[in-house]
Amino acid sequence: MAFESLTDKLQNVFKRLRSKGRLTEDDVKTALKEVKMALLEADVNFRVVKQFTKSVQERAVGQDVMNGLNPAQMVIKIVNEEMVNLMGSEMTELPLKTPNEISVIMLAGLQGAGKTTTCAKLAAYLKSKGRRPLMAACDVYRPAAIKQLQVNGEKVGVEVFSMGDKNDPVDIATAAYNHAKNNQQNVLLIDTAGRLHIDEDMMAELSRIKEALPIDGTILVVDAMTGQDAVNVSQAFTEKVGIDGVIVTKLDGDTRGGAALSIKAVTGKPILYASTGEKLSDLEPFYPDRMASRILGMGDVMSLIEKVEASVDKEQAQEMQKKLKKMDFDFNDYLTSMEQMNNMGGISSILNMLPGIGHKARELEGMIDEKAMDRTKAIILSMTPQERSNPSLLNVSRKARIAKGAGVDLQEVNRLVKQFEQSKKMMKQMPGMMGGKGGMKGGFRLPF
Repeated sequence: MAFESLTDKLQNVFKRLRSKGRLTEDDVKTALKEVKMALLEADVNFRVVKQFTKSVQERAVGQDVMNGLNPAQMVIKIVNEEMVNLMGSEMTELPLKTPNEISVIMLAGLQGAGKTTTCAKLAAYLKSKGRRPLMAACDVYRPAAIKQLQVNGEKVGVEVFSMGDKNDPVDIATAAYNHAKNNQQNVLLIDTAGRLHIDEDMMAELSRIKEALPIDGTILVVDAMTGQDAVNVSQAFTEKVGIDGVIVTKLDGDTRGGAALSIKAVTGKPILYASTGEKLSDLEPFYPDRMASRILGMGDVMSLIEKVEASVDKEQAQEMQKKLKKMDFDFNDYLTSMEQMNNMGGISSILNMLPGIGHKARELEGMIDEKAMDRTKAIILSMTPQERSNPSLLNVSRKARIAKGAGVDLQEVNRLVKQFEQSKKMMKQMPGMMGGKGGMKGGFRLPF
């Protein structure tokens, strides 16, 4: 996560505050100086940091806090609330019309911000919410931009409207709008051209598209890795073209990430979504309160629950629970649980959302070999359907064939079979886990 370093520093500040018991005004001021430095190092805008620490200090040195039963906890609560306010208080929805009308969303941004990929991610997200999107390829300048959109469109099952790279982007956007009208598509996503830097031609082109079409939302895509530059870009687009919201990309990278904390305060425009990975499903609505929780090392349980609900098939989970109760699970179930976890973004995505663990996710990831999990999947997929359903069939010759098919050593196959048998044995000894009193209530089980 982009805020890993900031989270660690803030956790250390809070730890020192908690160790003091009663707090003096000087304690609070010293702590806020450290918070200020941590935010500046995370590349949060200087004016934003100054206003943030001033607001926290004004609230934190009040009598109610200083004389309270747990002053350190109150200060942390104030920091959390002010951070939420900084990022916009509430989640802001994409400005869409009703499903029986066409909503036109124009995506803008500099080259390299991930705009074309984000267009496909947004299309996939809207499709999952029951919308019928169409993507318009209006970047006629960057080599392979149209092809990139078409490839991603195919992956997410969303049509891409293109007229090649010899037509005016305004004409392409207009034709795409008419195509959407005639084909009952209710969201038009326009992927516009980016430049290496802000120039008048780019801004003029965006303005012409806005004049030609009933644009419902102009969404700016910015790269979190560019830090303060992302805020400057947001400000420039706000002034020259006018934007309705921002999507921040690469928020999963090992970067300073201060853009997410500065954009709303500097431009007045909300962050709508955050791109948190390379997969086309890695786009999530931006909830200021949940992001503040993650930054402060408190986890993000609500997002984790939503991921589980969206990724785990309820019927499969119930079926798995029945199998676990009867001790009847097999390698097919093992594979299913691995796929469910993968659908949630993998181990790292889950760790980032766990309270008290998120900021240590990278450290824990080093202890979990993701490649080993890929090899496990390859081993299971190299088994016949009968072998997966009935692991007792796995003799030496079958294991050797599976190892060869999966491209691994025989030892790895033996290790997996042994691990599987031990898991089964352990569960037989722990009947309370199988849905009994105080036991496991769902069939979802992580295979590690």
